[in-house]
Amino acid sequence: MATDMTNLGHIDLTVNGRHRALDVAVHHSLLDVLRDDLRLTGTKECCLVGECGACTVIMDGRTVDSCLVLAVEADGAQITTVEGLATDSGLSTLQQAFLDKGAAQCGFCIPGQLLSAEAFLRETPHPTREAAEEAIAGNLCRCAGYEQILDAIMATAEAGQQ
Repeated sequence: MATDMTNLGHIDLTVNGRHRALDVAVHHSLLDVLRDDLRLTGTKECCLVGECGACTVIMDGRTVDSCLVLAVEADGAQITTVEGLATDSGLSTLQQAFLDKGAAQCGFCIPGQLLSAEAFLRETPHPTREAAEEAIAGNLCRCAGYEQILDAIMATAEAGQQ
């Protein structure tokens, strides 16, 4: 079956510091493109209606539910996924704090939690615990509980870096 070229859109975006140029179906979400086209499966697919936060990424400095963003709307954007948090020398300070504080149980929500926390700490380097709690309110966790996640966010803030 031939591809209907009228249903494709061309996008240029930067994902985790790497330029990407893609032809995408105009009805595909940013989540679809990240997972299926770019094979960045750290961004999780769950509710597909923006309720759970498992698909959270940072787009142009702000968190978005990638299931709610059409890929063509991301044209020209800077996207950070969980795969983009680590450095050449290893885990980011925030990722390490999540490990150290036992913030991950099953791990399904953790990519979204990490991206929400990362964006929050970039904007609010010296947060209160209450502000951190509000920042991750859109990310549901079903097994670890929020105390360890908040402990990790606050430990990262106290360390002075993400």
